[in-house]
Amino acid sequence: MTRKVTDGAARCKLGISKTLKLGNLEARRDWGFAGDYVDAMWRMLQQDAPDDYVVATGETWSVRQLCEVAFQAVDLDYRDFVTHDARFDRPAEVDLLVGNAEKACERLGWSPTVRFHALVEMMVEADLERHAGTS
Repeated sequence: MTRKVTDGAARCKLGISKTLKLGNLEARRDWGFAGDYVDAMWRMLQQDAPDDYVVATGETWSVRQLCEVAFQAVDLDYRDFVTHDARFDRPAEVDLLVGNAEKACERLGWSPTVRFHALVEMMVEADLERHAGTS
């Protein structure tokens, strides 16, 4: 979902696409940076004994907010491009997904370093670069 939105924003900015069709814009997710999660996994592997950890930011953002930030990153209003398409609605939608990484923070000394807005902007920039010369 995240890549679909950031790629959609880049494609709309470059004139490659005119719309981005999505399902439930109100679903809330705990989005985080893969590099932070890899760091958490590395820290888990350094432990003397295996254990279970939740790796998450503890923050939730809606799909609508994701669209807003992604399109703002390219100076566009998401409302001009994003449309709801019921085909993308999940029949068993979980409205809220958020994790509590307190144990990982306490025992591993881990915490996320990339916040939501920075993550989305980083991804949009990467998508703009990837599409450079294709518009």
